[in-house]
Amino acid sequence: MRISIQGLVIVYHLLHKTNNMIQPKQFGVWMDTQHATIVAKETTTDEQLVILAHTKGEELTHNSSEKNEHNDKKALLAKYFKEIATHLQNATHIHISGTGQVQEQFMHYLAATPQFKNVKTEESTSNKMSDERLLVFFAEKLN
Repeated sequence: MRISIQGLVIVYHLLHKTNNMIQPKQFGVWMDTQHATIVAKETTTDEQLVILAHTKGEELTHNSSEKNEHNDKKALLAKYFKEIATHLQNATHIHISGTGQVQEQFMHYLAATPQFKNVKTEESTSNKMSDERLLVFFAEKLN
């Protein structure tokens, strides 16, 4: 039986891709209504946590109608959630933390989004903290 070098290279790449697809993609999100910090566990051998992004929500402009203001608030929140979600590609586990109820709303948003339907999500309450402290916080939560 004779195997070519090219065949071995293809098999290696297939195995390498398969192993990368099996590795869980874990993320942490600290958020309030105006700011989110997204943390990811690198898929290298040391699985170090890194700050992936900082996202800001838009300010709501004053509206004369309560109904319009409510609708504007919902639309801005949905846009904010969508922006955060763009950083959570191929997630298998997401831990969401923050100061209020917005993290629970974000969990509901993720559950209603087909891409995140089967992702394990957890939540906790925590105060705003430095990026360094946030990395330590999520290191404890994502293990």
